[in-house]
Amino acid sequence: MANSPAAGAPVATTIHTNEDGLRAGWVNVPVSGADLPVYVAQPLQVTSPPLILVVQEIFGVHDHIQDVCRRLAHAGYMAIAPQCYFRQGDASQYHDIPTLFAEIVNHVPDAQAMADLDATVAWAGTQGADLKRVGITGFCWGGRVTWLYSAHSDTIRAGVAWYGRLQGDVTAERPRHPVDVTGEMKAPVLALYGGQDTGIPMTQVSAMQSALATGSPAAQASVFHVYPDAPHAFLADYRESYREADARDGWSRMLAWFSDHLR
Repeated sequence: MANSPAAGAPVATTIHTNEDGLRAGWVNVPVSGADLPVYVAQPLQVTSPPLILVVQEIFGVHDHIQDVCRRLAHAGYMAIAPQCYFRQGDASQYHDIPTLFAEIVNHVPDAQAMADLDATVAWAGTQGADLKRVGITGFCWGGRVTWLYSAHSDTIRAGVAWYGRLQGDVTAERPRHPVDVTGEMKAPVLALYGGQDTGIPMTQVSAMQSALATGSPAAQASVFHVYPDAPHAFLADYRESYREADARDGWSRMLAWFSDHLR
């Protein structure tokens, strides 16, 4: 799946990770009477690799998210990115963000995303993944889902949320937000956020930190790292928002977090 036009034209910093030593590509996972498209990348020479769920941006499982999966596979993980709103539409066909939100993103129920991630984990177990070592990471829309899934799943052992919204309006599709579920978190989350993110002000970060401090043991073990000069989507190397130094640092922190928690 190519990048959505709504994300803007790719820039020169776009990273392309090779498939050498990997098995990578699209497969369908049966779920709720449908076929859930997932992109999978895994190392060929690793038996029973730990599993990382990779949760998309609003733009779907496009080239950048697939590349993230391949990077994680090169680090020794089975990385799987489910197309979380395939039922609602194809994000790659949209040319502007407001319409993408109005016609697709706002209509994706959190319950649907949780069920699809559960099905993805179960399927990964049939493909040789070690379900005693399961993590999740997500970006923007997927960053928010990462927080929610850490409270939903009994299988997840660690999460890494990249600039996911922490608070918001309550709707039928989104009855609760990350700040509301800290008491139920079952896995600690490493939170990587930008200090110049205009959509997620530091007041939201402070509110989330306060909620974590009085939440479950996993919530209290969660860690925020804010990059003071970074905007939203600072890991997105294919966009103008990319900040190479912060992205590299965040990536290293993520790998260390998963290494510590998925032993």
